[in-house]
Amino acid sequence: MTANENAHSESTMNQQTRDHFANAGRPATGFLGKVLAFVLSAGLLVLGFIFSLAALAVVAVVGISLAGWLWWKTRAIRKQLRTMPHAEYGGGQIIEGEVVHDADQPTASARLLP
Repeated sequence: MTANENAHSESTMNQQTRDHFANAGRPATGFLGKVLAFVLSAGLLVLGFIFSLAALAVVAVVGISLAGWLWWKTRAIRKQLRTMPHAEYGGGQIIEGEVVHDADQPTASARLLP
């Protein structure tokens, strides 16, 4: 094959490629083309919805499985914490509250709590 034939072959192939892609972005013409485009678009939309639901179901099953596995693996630790005496927590009772102290007024000794 000579260089001239090779160049002619490449230019013909480039022209065919340009023609093919030039028509690819055009909207469908005619009634049948529009109906076909609508049906294909609706079908792709339904398929995408189905696959997204399937993916959501897989994620939910994996998440529930991992949560169940973690719950099962920590059951011994939870049982140990329930049976642990309070002395190991630091002893005594835990009382939550808020203390407000006004330093300007002296406290009366008769009003102190035991």
